[in-house]
Amino acid sequence: MNQLLAMRAFVRVTETGSFKQAADYLGLPRSTLSKLVSDLESHLGIKLLNRTTRTVTATSDGLAYYQHAVRLVAEVDSLDSDIRSNGLTPSGHLRIDAPSSFATSLLIPAMADFQREYPDISVALGVSDRAVNLVGEGVDCVIRAGRLDELSMVGRQLNDLDYVTCAAPDYLERHGVPSHPKELDAGHTRLGYFIAATGKPIPLLFEKENERFEMAHSDYAANDGNGLMAMLLAGLGVGQHFRCCVQPYLDAGELVPVLGEWSRPAMPFHILYPPNRHQTARLKVFIEWLLATFND
Repeated sequence: MNQLLAMRAFVRVTETGSFKQAADYLGLPRSTLSKLVSDLESHLGIKLLNRTTRTVTATSDGLAYYQHAVRLVAEVDSLDSDIRSNGLTPSGHLRIDAPSSFATSLLIPAMADFQREYPDISVALGVSDRAVNLVGEGVDCVIRAGRLDELSMVGRQLNDLDYVTCAAPDYLERHGVPSHPKELDAGHTRLGYFIAATGKPIPLLFEKENERFEMAHSDYAANDGNGLMAMLLAGLGVGQHFRCCVQPYLDAGELVPVLGEWSRPAMPFHILYPPNRHQTARLKVFIEWLLATFND
């Protein structure tokens, strides 16, 4: 038995929950991959996986073994990558994913610098506020907003993004300029954001000294940052968006800030990637570039 290959097979099955996906990723016949895992179980004398016709999950022993195996596989990959890339320009293909507002306002405008520095790396960028499955969808890394929930992933913090409450001039001409958050409850249309996967709304928040107002309900909501921006520009109502996104429209007079004495807590952004992929040379330089570019 090739124990390292068997460990790779087991790690991949554990992460994807699928023998088929693991076999496709490793470029092995499904039967070969299944035998590798079975041989590893026989070698260890423990059952690593619970198998049913629909699901594959790690046993308690399997989870304990996975924590060690994934680190060992990552160390081997790191060693191989360092040796191969010694003196060479990083090259190859990266599949990354970023929220729409971050991608269109910050990441894409800056990527010409990355392209000039690493011309041999190609990038497929998924632009979506959907939380992709990194392992299942073959994504090398993602940029995500908010707190980190996936404890099995490695996270590095980027900048926090500030919010601005704003509206289009024609909307304010029709409805008036609010002087207090409470005024948004009547006579105004509130624009918000909801999470596509759950339908859960993200409330509007207003803070000033010891005062705090939270408005869970929005009259119009989008599940994508670019959609929310389009609603603001269309004059549909008052909403909160990242300053980096709205600043060009504020400068051009297409949007107007309101309730400036009230603030919303900044949103943290992170780079997230699986622990057994973060040491590849091309991903390593991309992460370093992200940190240098978006972590002032």
